[in-house]
Amino acid sequence: MPVKLPVIAFILFAAALLATGIFYIVDEREKAIVFKFGEIIRADDAPGLHLKLPIVNNIRYFDARVQTMDAAVEQYITNEKKTLVVDSFAKWRITDPTRYFVTVGGDTGRARTRLRQLINDGLRTEFGKRSVTEVISGDRDKIMQIVQERTNNQAAEYGLEVIDVRLKRVDLVPEISQSVYDRMDAERTRVAKELRAEGAEAAERIRANADRETKILVAEAERRALVLQGQGDAEATKLYADAYNTDRDFFSFYRS
Repeated sequence: MPVKLPVIAFILFAAALLATGIFYIVDEREKAIVFKFGEIIRADDAPGLHLKLPIVNNIRYFDARVQTMDAAVEQYITNEKKTLVVDSFAKWRITDPTRYFVTVGGDTGRARTRLRQLINDGLRTEFGKRSVTEVISGDRDKIMQIVQERTNNQAAEYGLEVIDVRLKRVDLVPEISQSVYDRMDAERTRVAKELRAEGAEAAERIRANADRETKILVAEAERRALVLQGQGDAEATKLYADAYNTDRDFFSFYRS
């Protein structure tokens, strides 16, 4: 007896339904957790096609790509008790889906909240160690590196990796900006005056040394001239005396 078409269709439908129930696919951009009656049994599946038991197992997928989190604009206080307005962002991703699910319930919003708290704590600590000038001019890269490393270590508890932390903007609050800039300008002016004074003092020392050396050289030249003059006079006197003693009659006649 030939099999009727509806029966064949039903068999194919059942086979397709069964196939979809026993297979699941993990994309390379995802992390997956396999549950058995609500309990986690594994979360280390590589990308590709995997088997599961229908009804018994269910799968939760999580985005494993690098994500960007813009932190809220915050205010931090430096060691000078000055307030800075800071805008930052971080790049992060899920590395341990089991911890991620257990600690934050697999909720991206909760994960971002935890990360913001960790980053804010790190920035607050680092800004509190530094002056406004150090934050704005010199230590910005160092601050980002320290906060990224510290936050990454802490975020591992939630199954997360913090790849980067960046400061987009660091500004003084409007009411103190001018006073701080005035103080920085006054400091630059003071340093410039000190450098000019040091330069003038060095120039004066050089001129004084030159004058002293000139006086020494002139005095030495005058002394040498007097010595030579004395030697010349002595030599002339000697010659005169020798000539006189040689022919006294001639000199007597000459002088008369």
